[in-house]
Amino acid sequence: MRDQVRVVPFERLRMSDVESVGGKNASLGELLGPLAALGLNVPDGFATTADAYREFLAYQGLAERISSALESLDVDDVVALARTGAQIRQWIVDTPFPPALEADIKAAYEKLTAEGEGSFAVRSSATAEDLPDASFAGQQESFLNIHGYEN
Repeated sequence: MRDQVRVVPFERLRMSDVESVGGKNASLGELLGPLAALGLNVPDGFATTADAYREFLAYQGLAERISSALESLDVDDVVALARTGAQIRQWIVDTPFPPALEADIKAAYEKLTAEGEGSFAVRSSATAEDLPDASFAGQQESFLNIHGYEN
C-alpha cells in the first residue's frame, strides 16, 4: 500500500484540494491565510482526507459488509431501506479507525491543543457536495463544542 496522506492542516489547504478534503475544508484553508493576515482570528484545524476515509472503509472488511448489504437491497422497500441504513451506520460507528489513521488524527489534535485544550467543531465535508450538479443539503453531520480527544 502506498503512503497515504490522511490528515492535512487547514493552513496547507486550498480550493484545489476539494477533491481530497471537500469544499468546507478547502474553503477554511483558503480563508485561514488571508484573514489571519488581516488580523482576524480564524480558528485552526485539520481535515481528514478522502484517502483516509477509503482506508477506514477497507479496514476490517467494512466496505465489503456495506456492499453486501446493499447488493440485495430492494430500494422500493422503505422499511428495508431504513433497517439497512441503520445497520450500516452502526457498523461505521462500531468500526475503530485503522491504527495509522488514529495516530495521524491524534498527532494533529495534539498539535492543535499543545497550548491548551479548546472547543472543536467536527464537520463533514463531502468531496462532491459543492459541485454545481450535486446537492447534499441536510445529509451531513456537524458536532459543535466538542472537548477532549476521545469525544
